[in-house]
This record gives sequence, structure tokens and C-alpha cells, in this order.
Amino acid sequence: MLKIRKRTPLYYLVYSAIIALGIFLDQITKWLSVKYLKPIDKIPIIEGFLHLDYDTNTGMAFSMLDGADERWIFITVSSLLIIAMSLYLYFGMPSNTLYAVSVSMVISGGIGNMIDRLFLGYVHDFIYLRLINATFNGADSFVCVGAGLLIFALIRDTVIEYKRERAKKQAKDKED
Repeated sequence: MLKIRKRTPLYYLVYSAIIALGIFLDQITKWLSVKYLKPIDKIPIIEGFLHLDYDTNTGMAFSMLDGADERWIFITVSSLLIIAMSLYLYFGMPSNTLYAVSVSMVISGGIGNMIDRLFLGYVHDFIYLRLINATFNGADSFVCVGAGLLIFALIRDTVIEYKRERAKKQAKDKED
């Protein structure tokens, strides 16, 4: 059963602001890419490594399954995940700030791409990274960085808990 934790209004304001800022940055960079990058197609930032390269994507993040046109599946799955993460963030119990910030980033990226999928049927991508041979956008970055931070936080907390349990066991063994 989900235990609802009462929070201060500042908590809701801060994490809502992170989500809103992520959505705003994603949408403004996509708009800029359409306005300025689409007419010229490509701008090398680091030749052969990182380019600004206008593209559209009907698939998943990093152009995976592009052309699959399964947008309603992506929209449905994304919606369910965004709702679940929002419930966790606002009513659940993120045990620390890093969890809450990382979940906020994932939510903002999910909503940013959802806006494009709903209204355009595709997502604007404009950052090409040759290392992974993929074009992506700000929302994809927010999702990946947020997920990476969440994984880091989970590993860190697991290690801390393991060390704490080991220290307890060693202290108990000393007593015996």
C-alpha cells in the first residue's frame, strides 16, 4: 500500500519548477532547431563527433525504432510511466533529494517528447552524436541523465546500507 507523505509547499514548488523548466528548455530548443537549423540542416560543433543536425523521429529516444510509427504505443507507455513517477514524486516517499530531482528530470523529458508526439506525430531531434550514431533532443537527455542519477543514487544507497549492515554484524560478532 502506498503511504502518502505530507510535504511542505516548497517541496511541491521546487520539483514542479524542475519539471516545468525541463519542459520549457526542451520545447524552446526544439523550436529553435526548427526555425534556424532545419533550413541549413547541419552545423558541426566538433567535426566528426558532435553536430547539430535537424531530424524528425517517429520512434523512441535516440531514433530507436524510427519509422515504426507506433506512436500510440509510445504515448500509452509514456503516459503510464509519467503518471506512476508523478504519483511517486508527489505522494510517495522519495527518500532523498537526489531521487526526487532525478525523477523530476525523467518526468520533464517524458512530457517534453509527449507534447511533440501528441501534436506533431513525431519528435524533433537535433543533437547528433557520432559515438552512438544517434540523433536526440533535450527531452531524451533529461530522461537519460535523470535515469542515470537515479541508478547512481540507488547504487550509492545500496552500498551505504550494505556497509551499515556489515558494521552492525561485526559489532554483534565482537559482543559474542
